[in-house]
Amino acid sequence: MFNQLGLIGCGLMGGSFALALKKAGLVKRVVGYSKSPSTVEKARRLGVIDVAAESALLAVSGSDIVLIAVPVAASEGTFKSIRHLVNPGVLFMDVGSTKRDVVDAARRVLKERLPSFVPAHPIAGREVAGIEHADATLYQGRKVILTPLHQTDPVLVQKATDVWAAVGCQVLKMSPEHHDAAFAAVSHLPHLLAFAYMNAMAEQPAGQEYLSLAGPGFRDFSRIAASDPTIWRDILLSNREEILRQSEAFRGALEELERQMRDWNGPALEALIDTASASRSQWQLNPKSTVSRL
Repeated sequence: MFNQLGLIGCGLMGGSFALALKKAGLVKRVVGYSKSPSTVEKARRLGVIDVAAESALLAVSGSDIVLIAVPVAASEGTFKSIRHLVNPGVLFMDVGSTKRDVVDAARRVLKERLPSFVPAHPIAGREVAGIEHADATLYQGRKVILTPLHQTDPVLVQKATDVWAAVGCQVLKMSPEHHDAAFAAVSHLPHLLAFAYMNAMAEQPAGQEYLSLAGPGFRDFSRIAASDPTIWRDILLSNREEILRQSEAFRGALEELERQMRDWNGPALEALIDTASASRSQWQLNPKSTVSRL
């Protein structure tokens, strides 16, 4: 049981975490802060937070657990604003979709206070953003990746593991570098492709007509293109090297399919499709895993 959650960033991810802690009976009080006063007030009215803080530092004051749920580009500024209250024994976590840039910012700013920070990335979310979409069940049955550093307090790593497990997550641990390489492949590149595909459709003279004929397959394929632009701008830029590496691999695979089509090579084309089909058939969402890549 925590006495107080300091929530910095009252949006979908942070709000859902606050509600999940409340539902599990793990926190007595939630103090929240966001840059927008109207957002904080809405979070209070919805019962996501109990007290509205006027600054990130005031949200941290008196808290024994702190969640930083801001865009990854705002991480360094947030660390600077709360640095003086990053005290030993208090669990500080983030929810950023990239980890190397967040960890580098923490190293630069927190310095001797770095052991209190446990970087985290819950693999959950929706295409809609905002506190009004916060959901206490958002994290149930999902994975969360912790990327602790050599300096990170092992007691706080265990606390982080316990709290995420208590809200329904399967907890995995890996290095920030391995995390960013993996998620460039399975999350960041798919978003990049979805954005490019929708833009390509919109730029065609008959694009709107084509879209009017689309069915469930198109809906499922293009769903992530509706994601928050600001968040994904930051993710694509912060993890650009790994994403561009994955994009290059994708281009090679696409060119191979195109080559077989141009050559009217049906057997080779079918073999490539069969490989993809078999890989997709074998894939499972949220399989149990004990992978640790630290």
